[in-house]
Amino acid sequence: MTVLIMIAQMLLGLSILVLLHEWGHFAAARAFKIRVEKFYVFFDAWGKKLFSFKKGDTEYGIGWLPLGGYVKITGMVDESLDTAQLQQEVQPYEFRSKPAWQRLIVMLGGVTVNAILGIIIFTGILMYWGEKYVPASALKNGVVASELAQEIGIQTGDQIISINGKPFERLDELVSSEVLLGDKVSLGLARSGQDVNIELPADFTKRLLETDKTAFLTPRISFTVGEVMKGMPAYEAGLQMGDVITAINGSPINYFDELQSALQTNKGKQVELAVSRSGETKILALTVSEAGTIGFYPEAEALETATEEYGLISAIPAGAQMAWKVIADNVKGFGKVFSGDIPVEKSIGGPIAIAKKMYGGVWDWYRFWMTTGLLSMVLAFMNLLPIPALDGGHVVFLIIEMIIGRPVGEKVMLAAQYVGMVLVISLMVFAFGNDIWQHLLK
Repeated sequence: MTVLIMIAQMLLGLSILVLLHEWGHFAAARAFKIRVEKFYVFFDAWGKKLFSFKKGDTEYGIGWLPLGGYVKITGMVDESLDTAQLQQEVQPYEFRSKPAWQRLIVMLGGVTVNAILGIIIFTGILMYWGEKYVPASALKNGVVASELAQEIGIQTGDQIISINGKPFERLDELVSSEVLLGDKVSLGLARSGQDVNIELPADFTKRLLETDKTAFLTPRISFTVGEVMKGMPAYEAGLQMGDVITAINGSPINYFDELQSALQTNKGKQVELAVSRSGETKILALTVSEAGTIGFYPEAEALETATEEYGLISAIPAGAQMAWKVIADNVKGFGKVFSGDIPVEKSIGGPIAIAKKMYGGVWDWYRFWMTTGLLSMVLAFMNLLPIPALDGGHVVFLIIEMIIGRPVGEKVMLAAQYVGMVLVISLMVFAFGNDIWQHLLK
């Protein structure tokens, strides 16, 4: 069922994005009286389609390959590589018969709609759900430092005070673009009454992406015993739900990470657990498994959360700022990829990555719309890249035409389209292969 939910959310999200992106091109073309021969959500590769109908001069349909969509505009060199129309006399309803500024608007129609859609989605999210976050005050016990965090000098129990000199206010700032994509990042810490400054190494992002970035620094929390698993050492020793473990072999236990560390140290050994139960202290003897567990689920201390509420007037600029931040982060991310700071295989994902890592296996409307808004802005950014076969490539040729006062030759356009198609298809193949390796085989 989880897999079906992932697939359903991905298909719904991509359908919305592709439909509206292509509608942007379609609406602009029709506004300038340019004929549109096809309007397809998803590709009807090799002529195979799930559904289609014709109205007026346009065939509308749904293809079987969910990797995008397209509108086929008469008289335009596009991904169909259909040059037959170009050999005929120019007709007034063709793309090539229109002035360059009109063609430029047509090519920017999809990107414009995606950008507007992203702003609308983020604005709607802020108005309906507000902005939920874990405030810095919730980390009153400090943080649990992962192996990577310890390698760069952070210790469990440290209090985060600042990031790049700015006061630390929210938990999600620890995995923000400022930390992940910044060139020189410093963390201000409080440790045993002293201030400590940690400079993140140059290869920090690369190393972080090889682990679970959400576990880099986590809140240090207290806990009680939850469900105890039958047949496991804790059950056999008499540990009960609601117990509070206060010590192992006489060493105090206040936080769950301390318990985990003590159990790992005593793998396969017999230990004495001091447990507080109804105001009384009980001593339980048990043997830790070779995996470093005793067999219970912890009931973690609930983290303090906060919600910033938005009305329409405040949500619009905040939504626009969220949308712009996605574009800015993508620009920084590309720079990190080209510089080698971020591995290519960690930065490119296909449908499997989108379904699994972004939408997830639980139908959560907040996460669905947040992911769809994010992808809308990513789609706008990617399509603006100056690669032939993408909208950005066509925009470049149109700008050149407007500068030199004449169209770029059809042979040059066609050759560029072939090169662009090879690049785009190669990227798709890499994304699919990377998906299969990262999420199915690895």
